[in-house]
Amino acid sequence: MAEYKLKTPLTNEDILKLKAGDKVYLSGVVYTGRDAAHMRMIDALNKGEDLPFDPKGQVIYYVGPSPARPGYPIGSAGPTTSYRMNSFAPVLITQKGLKGMIGKGKMSQEVKDACIKYKAVYFASIGGAAAVVGSAIKKAEVIAYDDLGPEAVRKLEVEDMPIFVCYDAYGNDLYELAKKEWANKL
Repeated sequence: MAEYKLKTPLTNEDILKLKAGDKVYLSGVVYTGRDAAHMRMIDALNKGEDLPFDPKGQVIYYVGPSPARPGYPIGSAGPTTSYRMNSFAPVLITQKGLKGMIGKGKMSQEVKDACIKYKAVYFASIGGAAAVVGSAIKKAEVIAYDDLGPEAVRKLEVEDMPIFVCYDAYGNDLYELAKKEWANKL
């Protein structure tokens, strides 16, 4: 498994070099959004309205951060369970060119299929390591849906955010690979 340093926005070339299990240090702009924000974004798309940011080439982090302590841009910023975005992620990938999502846990086959067809990836962050992830966030600002509190859409500036490729653009799944590896060891 390889290690990469990537900067957003991501390109097809960036995506195609990644394989499930690779470690990535992500820098640049990352947007946040959980279920409530995704519902609003999809509703906006269905009404022909603009989204609060252009998802093309971008990465969405499934997080609802805690309030920032004085002197910090953000509070605890651990990933939320991703399956709640299963119905939203394929729409943003196929219609708006989203290149990556960051969360924890498995996602649906539809998400995997969209990643393969449209050259996108699902990254996993480590739950319980919110302080490590939070230290990579250098700036955070709410850009939409402020009324959602922690679930508002934020624009984050990150530097070397540690994540792993969970689903790659070739159909590989880190969770399935890990199960096979452990089964072989047992």
